[in-house]
Amino acid sequence: MKAIRHIGIVVRDIDKALHFYRDLLGLNIVKDMNELDPYIDRILNLHDVSVRTVKMAADDGNLIELLHFKSHVAVIEKQRKIYSVGCSHVAFTVENLDEEYKRLRNEDIIFNSLPQYSPDGYAKVAFCKDPDGTSIELVEVIRKE
Repeated sequence: MKAIRHIGIVVRDIDKALHFYRDLLGLNIVKDMNELDPYIDRILNLHDVSVRTVKMAADDGNLIELLHFKSHVAVIEKQRKIYSVGCSHVAFTVENLDEEYKRLRNEDIIFNSLPQYSPDGYAKVAFCKDPDGTSIELVEVIRKE
């Protein structure tokens, strides 16, 4: 492996997702496209796919890809837990977690707890949910290693 290319997140409502990831978390859209051709059908092993993909970058260049399937409606069978098998969360580094916590709470973003210091004093951490319930970890590095 050379690098992590991006993390894909399937969303139900692209407008709500963009509000969260772009407007609240500050990621920048670097590519926004509708994919609906045999290529996407083949790589996903699906038929007649129509999906809007929005690649968004953090300041360091790391990418999140939001996928809004128009052709295949996502069904949430049960609420994912942080300990469910599979990708459990996406983590972002922030400069001031207390300020981010207050700002996001004012936007009705749900958090698991108040920001907490890690036992080793390295970081302050809080988990919240995106509009579809995906766990998002916000980390403020307190002490450099």
